[in-house]
Amino acid sequence: MKKIIALVMALTMVFALAACGGSGTASDPDAVTITIFNSKMEIQSQMEEMAAQYSEEKGVNVEVYYSNDTVAAHMATRYASNEPYTISMVDAKDIYSLAVDHGIDLSGEEWVEYTTQAISVDGKVLGFPVCVEARGIIYNADAIKNVTGKDFDPATIKTTEDFQAIVDELIAGGMENPTGVMKEDWSLAGHFLAEVYEQREDPDGFVSALKDGSASLIDDAKFNEMMDTFDVLKNNNYAKDAAISAEREVTEQKLAEGEIAFMFGGNWDWSVIAAYDYTENLGMMPVPNDSNDGTNEKLVGGGSKYFFIDSSEQTSDAQREAAKDFLNWLVMDEEGQDFLVNSCALVPAYSNITLPVSDPLGASVKSYADAGTLIDNYNYLPDDHYSICGASFQKYLAGQIDRAGLAEEINAYWATVE
Repeated sequence: MKKIIALVMALTMVFALAACGGSGTASDPDAVTITIFNSKMEIQSQMEEMAAQYSEEKGVNVEVYYSNDTVAAHMATRYASNEPYTISMVDAKDIYSLAVDHGIDLSGEEWVEYTTQAISVDGKVLGFPVCVEARGIIYNADAIKNVTGKDFDPATIKTTEDFQAIVDELIAGGMENPTGVMKEDWSLAGHFLAEVYEQREDPDGFVSALKDGSASLIDDAKFNEMMDTFDVLKNNNYAKDAAISAEREVTEQKLAEGEIAFMFGGNWDWSVIAAYDYTENLGMMPVPNDSNDGTNEKLVGGGSKYFFIDSSEQTSDAQREAAKDFLNWLVMDEEGQDFLVNSCALVPAYSNITLPVSDPLGASVKSYADAGTLIDNYNYLPDDHYSICGASFQKYLAGQIDRAGLAEEINAYWATVE
């Protein structure tokens, strides 16, 4: 009888612990489940590993999903089918167009006071900045020194003439083609062309002028100054004879290993570069140009991807609370901070996260962000901007149209935008 009583008491304690979630495992059928949409392909495996560990430690089931569709199209499909994610990672423009109707107010969350990159609409904080990203010219300082014999100082390359001069010096020293150009439409139109809009005091006003036809790109000083610099990249491209056939991975490998010295891109490119036998001293610098307006001393960037939490009836209050806990964990917990900075190699958007950024491109971006020398992203480009204008830019890269033809096609695109 004593043995039976002892066994009953032991079993009672086990069941009590299980009921309280004491095991902290995701196998608990009563655990809350939250779903996360990740739109950064390069961190999908890290997100999945984190989800498994977080689920085990916190007793919350976390499921991570990724889609190859554009973010806007994928999210539209999910909401049309009444299957929203608990937490969605979207682009900044999607916060304005989607989270306004489907996101909860995060104003009272602890992390808000530690960032200047959160997106607010009508006094409500809707967008949680996942990271800071920026664009510019990526350089391989070791490759440059190997040819010139001199340490490379990116601060000395400010104008198009400066850029052409270092390229010419590299060619004279035996580097036949010092540059690489990514042919992807998102790089050409979503990133490089976008700087033509972003590098001015009133991007909204300029875009409005493009829409109503009062601005002509071929007559615009900024467009021509930026295209002068692009031509240096284009004319000295290792793949200039077949620029539209160049694979991104090949271009980034050549940059990583020092076969070329310069490529326009962003700190997200580290995820590709790091896969190769990269040299030690790589970094990012602003796009050189002759505008004489200070833009040649700044990168373009800021908050990149944003999380929002679903407000629909398909998501329960318990799921929303678990989602809030997850976002606070990313910013306020040492493990969450380590996940962002070290596991995902992201530049954090939060002042309380002081972990050193390990990759050199991210470190460059952080130095510009800390110095307040980032030009804001323009977050209101239409969804089809990079595909349509990117196709035009690809024709220019391939030599099928000249600068005037490119300007004409981009102006024609904006004339169709309401």
